[in-house]
Amino acid sequence: MLIACGDALIDFVPTQNTEGREAVMPAVGGSCLNVAIGMARLGAPTGFVGGISTDMFGRMIADHAAASNVELGLATRGDHQTTLAFVRIVAGESHYAFYDAETATRNWTYRRGTIPFATVEAIHVGSTTLVNDQGAAETKALIADARATSTISFDPNCRPNLVKDKPAYLARMTEFARTADLIKMSDVDFAYLFGEEPYQQRANALLGQGTSLIVITRGNHGAIAWHAGAGQIEVPAPKVEIADTIGAGDSFQAALLFALHKQGRIGRQQLKDIGTDELRRALSFAANCAGLTCTRPGADPPWSHEVTWGV
Repeated sequence: MLIACGDALIDFVPTQNTEGREAVMPAVGGSCLNVAIGMARLGAPTGFVGGISTDMFGRMIADHAAASNVELGLATRGDHQTTLAFVRIVAGESHYAFYDAETATRNWTYRRGTIPFATVEAIHVGSTTLVNDQGAAETKALIADARATSTISFDPNCRPNLVKDKPAYLARMTEFARTADLIKMSDVDFAYLFGEEPYQQRANALLGQGTSLIVITRGNHGAIAWHAGAGQIEVPAPKVEIADTIGAGDSFQAALLFALHKQGRIGRQQLKDIGTDELRRALSFAANCAGLTCTRPGADPPWSHEVTWGV
């Protein structure tokens, strides 16, 4: 099984009403839930760990996840309200306003002993859950138990408007990066975390600390990856008609993890030993899945019948 641990919420995505005025449409989202849904839709056995409300929006989230074949037995249901995020697209980038006080996601706690880590190939973590102290602490505890047997995937998916203490947040992201076997971030995330530092310089530092694979997605400029054995690899972004970019990075992450799973390269040692051609195929598949997600509004990753995978 592959697992994503973190946020599940409702995005209110931009649209227009019949009079052409701005409007919003509710859509299930949350970076880590999106990753779980993306992996499950592609055909990987997938579970989600995190807080899901029993309110109306929480039921929407649970129904959406179940319809995408995501196992929710490891999730925590409770009567805290659902996190809401309102989205605006500015210069092609999604900007968010979060309503996240005392929500199900914020009140999630790791239940030690409930996750059969011996059957879990990889665990993905990141995004808004790691901004608040409790979410970060609970996720650290989960990683500490999981790391002996499971590959750790990490995407900071930074949300600067939620960060109150940037130096503390940067230190926290550095700590999570040290525990990760696979790190993916967007070019926007990289700039927020590392400023104008060259990609190669930071990639070398991350590889030196033991991370196996670092990937930076760059929108319509494609993705670039660094691996100690396979070297530096770039893949182009597909040319598509863009509806919005919501969930594109999550779809990339989900497809990359799925591809590594299909190749038998998701395990820690297997990932260290991956070859250049295998990694390029996995990255290209991920880019194509992200591109397809961009052709439709909201976080709506592709199903297996919509994409072609060849090992």
